[in-house]
Amino acid sequence: MDFSWNKDQLARQGEITAFAERQFGHERYEQQLSELDSSEKLDEDSWRACADIGIIGGFVPTEYGGRGDDVLTTILALETLGYGCRDNGLLLGINGQMWSVQEPLLHYGTAAQKSHYLTKLCRGEWRAAHGMTELGSGSDAFNLQTTAESVTGGYKLNGHKAYVGLAPVADMALVFASTAPERGRWGISAFLVELDKPGCRTVQRSKLGVRSNPFGDIILKDVFVESESRLGPEGAGASMFNASMEWERAFIAASFVGAMQYQLEHSVEFAKTRNQYGKPIGKFQSVANRLVDMKVRLETARMLLYRLAWLKQENQPAGLEAAMANLYMAESFHENSLDAVRTFGAQGYMQDHVVARNLRDSVGGLIYSGTSDVQRNLIAHYLGL
Repeated sequence: MDFSWNKDQLARQGEITAFAERQFGHERYEQQLSELDSSEKLDEDSWRACADIGIIGGFVPTEYGGRGDDVLTTILALETLGYGCRDNGLLLGINGQMWSVQEPLLHYGTAAQKSHYLTKLCRGEWRAAHGMTELGSGSDAFNLQTTAESVTGGYKLNGHKAYVGLAPVADMALVFASTAPERGRWGISAFLVELDKPGCRTVQRSKLGVRSNPFGDIILKDVFVESESRLGPEGAGASMFNASMEWERAFIAASFVGAMQYQLEHSVEFAKTRNQYGKPIGKFQSVANRLVDMKVRLETARMLLYRLAWLKQENQPAGLEAAMANLYMAESFHENSLDAVRTFGAQGYMQDHVVARNLRDSVGGLIYSGTSDVQRNLIAHYLGL
């Protein structure tokens, strides 16, 4: 493995750094972000701007509106965006769409499906949600109650998908439903559902963190979808979900590695300039040790991410590595966020401060794309336990 970046990758990094400075570096941005957080609204202008510069379509071939980048270049772009953008909800929404919807569409979709959906998604014209979780099936993902009844010309969907990122603002969703309930997980199929169809509605829910990523439920009542809207063959939903979840588990937190880099630099600068008892607080060993721990977690998370991206680029099995990276990146972002609050003290405890917002945002990483407990169970499985 060679972790050095070539000149094209470095040029891409520089391009995104300059973009982030233009888009997120202006003086009014922090106030704007506080408003988005409190109102739980998506920054739609920034979403389209990220699409225009090719971030959302990074790994998608150019024929479907993407850039055709390799995995490592895509991850570098997402990490760089995370460093320059304080909006963790926007970052999560972009990564969620890329890995949980665009990736399975690219691998399992027909040419017509890819042309119709991927082009709109990569260009920022549409947004997509991932409809797997239900009120009674979270970690037990295949215990679905949503059904897809075969009817003339297609299927009729009925069910309730819960805790879905981007649901209130999505134009379409990848929905998993049972076409043969008696077959259990082997009777699950996947469907591309446009959310303006009759019988389909969304409900927004309020959550603790990443609040600028609107979140909620998708309710389906006798929603008709054409046969051409099924993704892959009938009964292949579970295997498709497992394969695509490896990508999502691997990279949904890629941008948060960049966010952790900014978080560390911000904390170090504060520790150098905040004086107590006649000297900078960074001179106190307890504060310095916290910053050291933040640095070690950051660099370890980054190496896990880069190695995982290299494995996926080389088409090597990476189930164990994806679980380890997801677990470590999520828990490291949370621990670093706690340490940042401790470093900033009362300032960091204020509701609209970036440090407090990061702490709230970091909690979600312990839950989505498989809880930390689930990741540990997966790792134990790979160890033969």
